[in-house]
Amino acid sequence: MFRKVVRQSKFRHVFGQPVKNDQCYEDIRVSRVTWDSTFCAVNPKFLAVIVEASGGGAFLVLPLSKTGRIDKAYPTVCGHTGPVLDIDWCPHNDEVIASGSEDCTVMVWQIPENGLVSPLTEPVVVLEGHTKRVGIITWHPTARNVLLSAGCDNVVLIWNVGTAEELYRLDSLHPDLIYNVSWNRNGSLFCSACKDKSVRIIDPRRGALVAEREKAHEGARPMRAIFLADGKVFTTGFSRMSERQLALWDPENFGEPMALQELDSSNGALLPFYDPDTSMVYVCGKGDSSIRYFEITDEPPYIHFLNTFTSKEPQRGMGSMPKRGLEVSKCEIARFYKLHERKCEPIVMTVPRKSDLFQDDLYPDTAGPEAALEAEEWVSGRDANPILISLREAYVPSKQRDLKVNRRNVLSDSRPAAAPGSPRPGASTPAAFTSIAAPGSSLAGAGEAGKLEEVMQELRALRALVKEQGDRICRLEEQLGRVENGDA
Repeated sequence: MFRKVVRQSKFRHVFGQPVKNDQCYEDIRVSRVTWDSTFCAVNPKFLAVIVEASGGGAFLVLPLSKTGRIDKAYPTVCGHTGPVLDIDWCPHNDEVIASGSEDCTVMVWQIPENGLVSPLTEPVVVLEGHTKRVGIITWHPTARNVLLSAGCDNVVLIWNVGTAEELYRLDSLHPDLIYNVSWNRNGSLFCSACKDKSVRIIDPRRGALVAEREKAHEGARPMRAIFLADGKVFTTGFSRMSERQLALWDPENFGEPMALQELDSSNGALLPFYDPDTSMVYVCGKGDSSIRYFEITDEPPYIHFLNTFTSKEPQRGMGSMPKRGLEVSKCEIARFYKLHERKCEPIVMTVPRKSDLFQDDLYPDTAGPEAALEAEEWVSGRDANPILISLREAYVPSKQRDLKVNRRNVLSDSRPAAAPGSPRPGASTPAAFTSIAAPGSSLAGAGEAGKLEEVMQELRALRALVKEQGDRICRLEEQLGRVENGDA
């Protein structure tokens, strides 16, 4: 028996690559507000970036295809009277986005299907309930129109956007500033990281604290906590010596972390992005110029470092594309939108594969845009996991390996091939040839029909051969794909 020296993982060779300059979004004045938000939100249709605005707060909404230099006069969403602190796209409607602002309000906006043509100042709904600035906005993952907001008044509010009513007010669970909030997979619980160094798991419908871990990270700087698909909690924070840390916790046993890793001694807050389909966590530090990525497994040491993507420019913020917006044909497993001082640069994360077939192991069924519950059902106590969709329909075979059969030369011209010495098409026809093509010449017509039938038989035989070879190539490619993925 050989001892396993290297851990088996299909994500060991994931690599990040920035796109070319002409596919970046240039000349964007990214917001300078001092708040540890991502400043960026993206979905399969639009990119939204919080920008500098005089006399209020604004954010840009760009169709993904609108790359290159963005005109200074490009219309913005500008209904807030104070700087915008956080934005989040609705997971069940790609044209709806919510924003929280220093003006203590939450606004929900309907973006026109093809993007903005004039400044958008009228929100669909204004949600007023916070007494201090609203810094955190996050939609419920499975229930339609349910939105969570958290403010600097240490209050968490849950809204029904469809009726503009406040569903739940949680105002006694956080004694200090809330750093972030994250729903679990089915939206029955959420976890929060607070300035008092505690990570809490909360049932919003009962308004009850389910579990709490005090001093999850000893340091005083901001920390983050996110739910993983299996119910565990992943946190980023700082040690007492101001070293940045990652930790994995089991809510059933919050006493000790399952895993704790120290990264470095930089001072930017670490923003975690989690992919439940691949169990990978991407960690981006504010002010860093790198993205580290880790795989979470069920065996110790649980958090496995994979690699680091490094670039020259520090990041002001970061947005992550949902799985259904990725290019499946290129084995793209994540795409980030990195904010610089004056531009937004997409970064593509890819798993290198030789086969051009759809990679089932990289793309299990993922959360789709359909809501599993209505707001009223969720309030009544029902829970449901996200409705999953297959990404196989988004797969487009690569052009290099397509089998092309050129039928045009045989079928586009119904006339038989000309015999040697016969005139070229378009040349003047001598009288001697005219008589052959005359309608009265039945013998010539029979000969021509025989030749045409012969050509058609050859064509049918050729078609059958091409189909047989195509099927054989498909079978061989499937076998090759299984061998490469270690399935055979």
